[in-house]
Amino acid sequence: MPIRAATAAELPRLQEIERVAGEPFRALGMAAVADDEPPSLDLLEEFRAAGRAWVSVDGGNRPLAYLIHEDVDGAAHVEQVSVDPAAAHRRLGSGLIDHLAGRAAAGGLTALTLTTFAEVPWNAPYYTRLGFRVLAEAELTEGLRAIRHTEQEIGLDRWPRVCMRREL
Repeated sequence: MPIRAATAAELPRLQEIERVAGEPFRALGMAAVADDEPPSLDLLEEFRAAGRAWVSVDGGNRPLAYLIHEDVDGAAHVEQVSVDPAAAHRRLGSGLIDHLAGRAAAGGLTALTLTTFAEVPWNAPYYTRLGFRVLAEAELTEGLRAIRHTEQEIGLDRWPRVCMRREL
């Protein structure tokens, strides 16, 4: 599927993708994750305006998946990657991550990083298959520690979380 920069008009669609992508968490007893609000339009616009919001689109140019990222300590940090479950198993998420890896490497960044749920099958185990590895506490950079602190403050640590890294 083609990957391109998100447009301002598509930001509500990204919120829709986030909502439907959260629903499978309910079956794992993680209703709070499923019920979490998607990123605000203002926040999505910040990522888009900075050139850090990407979409994978269908033949009609409609977004089916998206990825937003920021630079954290010399790495491209995946803030969010979500796929509409109706488009699952088409390698849209991995395509977006590979797209980011290419852009990050071309921009001189050394790695991709992310934080995720350790035990959710489509989270840490999935990212491991994509070449990420779990970081030990001693390996966390200052920026990753700050991200983890924020996640703890908003209650995401009710379920085990990890930081992961993929070298470029």
